Amino acid sequence: MAFLAPALLFIGVFLLFPFIWVLIISFTDTALTGPSAANPSFVGLENYYRLFNASRWMRAGEFGNALRNTLFFVLGSAILGQAPLGLAIALAFHRKKGLVRELVFSVATMAWILPDVAVAFAWIAFLDRDFGTLNAVLGAFGAKAIDWYFEKPLVAITLFNIWRGTAFSMLLFSAALGNIPPSYWETAEVAGANAWQRFRDIILPLILPHFLTDLILITLWTFNTFTPYLITGGGPFFRSETVSMYTYRVAFKFLEFGRGAAVAVVMMAINLVLATGYLLSLRRGRAWR
Repeated sequence: MAFLAPALLFIGVFLLFPFIWVLIISFTDTALTGPSAANPSFVGLENYYRLFNASRWMRAGEFGNALRNTLFFVLGSAILGQAPLGLAIALAFHRKKGLVRELVFSVATMAWILPDVAVAFAWIAFLDRDFGTLNAVLGAFGAKAIDWYFEKPLVAITLFNIWRGTAFSMLLFSAALGNIPPSYWETAEVAGANAWQRFRDIILPLILPHFLTDLILITLWTFNTFTPYLITGGGPFFRSETVSMYTYRVAFKFLEFGRGAAVAVVMMAINLVLATGYLLSLRRGRAWR
């Protein structure tokens, strides 16, 4: 217990206590200003009822709209973007050496580790309608310039998040592929297996646990990320507002800590469900093996 005490104290102060405090104030009308700032009252499930009120659930600026945007954002950037793209890059450069491989891995890793604010400002310029690099590239192919911030804000932050986070999947899958015994590859080549057969019968079964681990982590990170706020601010008209942005707006712009805490509790519950589902799938996959 003496050895465990410092770690337990750290967990209790920085994880357990904030969780309990947020859970408690989610049942109150705690706010930074107004009458409830000095004397918050217990309101029961009122904050949760306001979140899930069917009459206003999907209106712009409400929790349902933010949750829908978040689902599209997570599906597009993490599940359909980062994981497949990271695997594709890892496969393309597996068992290869040279300047091109080092350059691709270095650039992808740099995009992942650069500070959020610097990256956000770079992408604001990159997506500019009149002078942005992306529209300039599209214009070279005869495509019409797109006002990404007004016409496709959710697509804009999805592209940003794919670019930002693919490096993690790439590095994880690269390490997983490196753990496959060389004899497996040699046997497949002698047997005349094509690329698809090697992927289906050798690579995918062996990296499946890593694939599920990658999905767990990038899904949770994407669901909770706040960086896209620096690009679109959740606009226009809340069309790119995710749950994390909605929480920030309620708690730190409207200063309604009770409602913000209720959103945070719902987010934690969703994270728990996602993580539990993936972990059960991971355990089942190991059982099948």
